[in-house]
Amino acid sequence: MGTAYDHLDFEERCTIARLREAGRSVRQIAAALDRAPSSISRELKRNSGAQVGYKPAYAQEQTAARRWTGSWLETDPMLRNIVLGCLACGWSPEAAAGWLRRQKPAVMISHESIYRFIYAQMQRTHDGAWRFYLPRAKFKRGRRGRRGGSPASFIQGRVSISQRPKAVDSRRSAGHWEADLMLFAAYGQAILVAHERTSRIMILAKQPSKAAKPTADKLMEWLEPLEPRHRQTLTFDNGTEFAQHYRLNQQLGIQTFFCDTHSPWQKGGIENAIGRMRKTLPRKTNLADISPDDLNTRVAAYNNTPRKCLGYKTPAEVFQSQLLHFKCESTSPLSRA
Repeated sequence: MGTAYDHLDFEERCTIARLREAGRSVRQIAAALDRAPSSISRELKRNSGAQVGYKPAYAQEQTAARRWTGSWLETDPMLRNIVLGCLACGWSPEAAAGWLRRQKPAVMISHESIYRFIYAQMQRTHDGAWRFYLPRAKFKRGRRGRRGGSPASFIQGRVSISQRPKAVDSRRSAGHWEADLMLFAAYGQAILVAHERTSRIMILAKQPSKAAKPTADKLMEWLEPLEPRHRQTLTFDNGTEFAQHYRLNQQLGIQTFFCDTHSPWQKGGIENAIGRMRKTLPRKTNLADISPDDLNTRVAAYNNTPRKCLGYKTPAEVFQSQLLHFKCESTSPLSRA
């Protein structure tokens, strides 16, 4: 059997630096750490800087740098171009990695490797533009907190999401929607967004204002042509723009529900969808410069992007299959019996 060798850790390197500064010899340091003198000698030779001498943090960085062999995206230009091309189209790292597995099973790269590559490039090049390859274009990974009041008590006929049928949570049946507004820096500019929970299909349109009446009018215009099976429930946050939600219930029979206060994550599908759209429609966008055709092009790109949660199918594919499945059921001999 071969002998096992444990690498020095940061605490041991701190001890080496302290004893070295105190004038101890290599053998004395080795005895204090219960290490071989050759290990201490090698550590001092390999990880000492010409200007800084032996410093624990510098030694740790040097060791990590020697172990780094580079990711596939560093060493394979063709793979890097494919992945960056997918990200430039608005795909998430998970979608890019999953699509590659479907198209080229021999090419295996994880979404985590893609994230690390992008953030490493930001650090190495000091170029923040690399973040725009990511869906949320964030400088740092993690969640951002929010504070503020809630107008929930002013919404007439508000029904809590806790009363929504539990079957909606499973995302197995079609016809359950979420809605929200995308707001922008210019006062009064807004885009209404609707999102179907099962297929992840998204519909959006500019709004003349944040008022409740045009919001309800647009939602009814979108959902009325659908069969009742495909417009069963609709979930909102507690914004006053959804105060006329009861019209959807009265005129279309859609059950409407509202998230708990300060809990937008309870309609996480549309929060994720809006976050993805922010890449091409950041808050500073002037909607006056965006034509309806341009807006349609952007939402079409979203609806035709593969999603991990859909087995790397696109929302458009899944929504179309839902409609065809319903059509086949409704026109079959058994359904007419």
